[in-house]
Amino acid sequence: MKRVFLGMLSLLLCCEIMAQTNVLKKKPSFSLNFALKDFVTPARIKSTSFSQVLVDKSIAKTSDMSAALGVQYLEGLTDHIDFVAGLDVAFLNYPFRNTSKILNTNKFLVSVDAGVNVKLLPDNYFFTPYLSGGLGGSMYNATYFSAFNYLGGGLQFRLSEDVFINTQCSYRFKVTDLASDHFQFSLGVVAPITDKKPVVKALPPPAPMVVEKDSDADGIMDSKDKCPTVAGLAKYNGCPIPDTDGDGINDENDKCIKQKGIAKYSGCPIPDTDKDGINDEEDKCITVAGLARYGGCPIPDTDNDGVNDEDDKCPNEVGTKANNGCPEIQAKIAELAKQVYFANNGTSIGKKALPSLDSVAAILIKYTSAQLLIEGHTDNVGSAAGNKMLSQKRANAIKAYFVQKGIAESRLRAVGLGLEKPLGNNATASGRALNRRVEMKTTYEYK
Repeated sequence: MKRVFLGMLSLLLCCEIMAQTNVLKKKPSFSLNFALKDFVTPARIKSTSFSQVLVDKSIAKTSDMSAALGVQYLEGLTDHIDFVAGLDVAFLNYPFRNTSKILNTNKFLVSVDAGVNVKLLPDNYFFTPYLSGGLGGSMYNATYFSAFNYLGGGLQFRLSEDVFINTQCSYRFKVTDLASDHFQFSLGVVAPITDKKPVVKALPPPAPMVVEKDSDADGIMDSKDKCPTVAGLAKYNGCPIPDTDGDGINDENDKCIKQKGIAKYSGCPIPDTDKDGINDEEDKCITVAGLARYGGCPIPDTDNDGVNDEDDKCPNEVGTKANNGCPEIQAKIAELAKQVYFANNGTSIGKKALPSLDSVAAILIKYTSAQLLIEGHTDNVGSAAGNKMLSQKRANAIKAYFVQKGIAESRLRAVGLGLEKPLGNNATASGRALNRRVEMKTTYEYK
């Protein structure tokens, strides 16, 4: 019941919103209808679910429905809302729900209803969808009485000026216990009851001619001329074409009648395409917002690293936003450090490692404020204390190499971590070789 009343309330709200004009109200009309009543599908939905009925394809067939004949009275309340009252008669075995009443025989079912059709388009359209809703009652076998509400929708097709075909599908919800929910599908022909012709009123006699004065000789008499001493146009009530913004360009030729402009731009101000406050005639970048000090262009980014030159501490070198536009060298140094390994129990730098160390030295020479941490590592062969000392010697060897290359010792720090942080599996020869290494970490801030 709650769904029914909410549906009726929504329908009434639609009626209130759409009841604005009544230019095309439907004339009082009658409709002769043929209908089919489907009690089977709602019963199957209630016993299972709507989705299950769809899956099982157990929607009632036409042969399971009961035929009915009926008539309707229709009259337009507005051009979008029609009042509808109807009566239909069917001969069927009425399916009483939730009661002990069972007749098992066909009897006459008489139903009456009243409601409204809310049309999305007025009657002068060939194809008009509409929503419908209302209430009604029924009498079965002149003995059993029940009440129901209904909601539905349909399509109206216009055959001629006031003749239509209506198709409708509605769902009738029970209100009283003896009512039974069912679908009703109907087809009807609607025709007006009367065809009243408009009454033609006699025209009043013409008023006597009065000779009027036209002081400014613009063809508009002074009585209707709002500027009787200045020649003007009828469309402006006898006044000249106005110039609302006073820029010397009349409103008919002015594309910006409320803004002062120039003739070059049809009465509009000089445009500012990118809305940066610099007009296009002075803007060197008319489609990109910018600043006056750069001629209307954005702040430049010389090295195209996404950090503009005003915020970029390295405007000629590609860098990152996180490092103020300067390059980050940690990733490069860490990658080069992977090429430096030591022989078992050895501290000497192999020849293969020298190109990588030279590349790191070149970076440190270029970026003089960079500090470097050198960490020595070992495999697990031998004692922890011995490996600690061995890893320190390896880190010191790398540090000494950089000092030899001209790097200030104060920028370098060597730490031996022994076997504490293995990179490979010490159970294999390849894993132990991977652990006999150094790692280099740096911080860099451009100055």
